[in-house]
Amino acid sequence: MSADGADPADVRTADLCDAHADRVQVLRPGLASFGGRRRFAGEVRTLQVFEDNVLVKQALAEPGHGAVLVVDGGGSRRCALLGDVLAASAVANGWTGVVVAGCVRDGAVLATLDLGVLALGTHPMRSVKRGAGVRDEPIEVLGARVVPGMWLYADEDGVLVSDARID
Repeated sequence: MSADGADPADVRTADLCDAHADRVQVLRPGLASFGGRRRFAGEVRTLQVFEDNVLVKQALAEPGHGAVLVVDGGGSRRCALLGDVLAASAVANGWTGVVVAGCVRDGAVLATLDLGVLALGTHPMRSVKRGAGVRDEPIEVLGARVVPGMWLYADEDGVLVSDARID
């Protein structure tokens, strides 16, 4: 909640862009919504992986405290980095959302969960399990530089990040 009692997920990205154009980066269009939450916001945590979701599983098994996990999956459309089991873990551990520059699976189940899930698409194939990747480092996702600790806001109009909470 903000100082005025507003939930940051109720803030509209278009309004944030109008009021804070100099403070936000907007991710390029292309993400589709798969989760039960269409609007969500939270402090960012990051992962960079490629066709391997071991670090995704590890991150979502930890307390999220309302955070949003942003996953640079290299834009791969050859397998899913998130499915119903990991998404349910995210909900149970207090994550607000997951943004994947890659694919997810189990779309029908994801839509029933109280979690924001954005991804490039769906794919039924699971990922490999090697544990390769980088966690909590700056990443580049859909034209935006995303750094752990930034704030992410997502709604029907798009996704943006800011260095600080701006609701």
